[in-house]
Amino acid sequence: MSHLDKLEAQSIYIFREAFNKINKLGMFWSFGKDSTVMIHLARKAFFGNIPFPLIHCDTELEMQEVYDYRDRYVKEWKIDLISEICPGIETTDPTLPEAARLGARKTGGIKKVMAKHKFDGLFAGIRRDEEGTRAKERYFSPRDAESQWDVKDQPPEFWDQYTTDFPPGTHVRIHPLLHWTELDVWEYIKREDIPMVPLYYAKEYNVFEGRDFGGKMMRFRSLGERGITWPVESGATTIDEIIAELKVTKVSERSGRPMGADEDEASFEKLRADGYM
Repeated sequence: MSHLDKLEAQSIYIFREAFNKINKLGMFWSFGKDSTVMIHLARKAFFGNIPFPLIHCDTELEMQEVYDYRDRYVKEWKIDLISEICPGIETTDPTLPEAARLGARKTGGIKKVMAKHKFDGLFAGIRRDEEGTRAKERYFSPRDAESQWDVKDQPPEFWDQYTTDFPPGTHVRIHPLLHWTELDVWEYIKREDIPMVPLYYAKEYNVFEGRDFGGKMMRFRSLGERGITWPVESGATTIDEIIAELKVTKVSERSGRPMGADEDEASFEKLRADGYM
């Protein structure tokens, strides 16, 4: 069994374990590489048909390429998609940095979804290697009725043994990709021929969202909304070139996103404790 086979098998086991133990499930889909790989794994876990809805918390600030991708694959993959418009920026904590306030809109969207649909468990495509706060997560991570996360009160997960019994009213986040790395994700995308948003592949950028990049070759390492996500320098125009780049790069995955980058880790942890993905 190859490294990717082992990763896939563990993720599929987590999907089936959650489906067996948790009543009402949903799954976040941000249209990025991680959550799209998660969809692919869910389709494998349930023989082509995902038995729960997918959820998009829409700030209406996604890039057009992302909306185009969503509209195409919702139809092609016959996805049951819940799209929830997030609350406005005026509803967020004004003491947070600007990027974190946009992130807090997502948290508001998640809470709207929870209030309407009463999910007991939500799958999210986060990975431990993305940034420090997510490295503290569990595969089965309980939240309270307000979706709040107490990082100091998490169940142990030793030797791939998961806690799946929680008190009534608990909302559980399930993370089937927690053990994957960014390189794993791209090698799996190549092996499984999973289509990605074209923004991940390098092209020349002149002026983007008011910033002058002077015609440099750039691509998005991590996708987010307009105003909080920027391309980074890269010559990788194919999956093979992305994989080769990741094997040698010293640039962090979230270097194009102020929220979650090293300088704003405290704000990101505060957002996650309040319910952000």
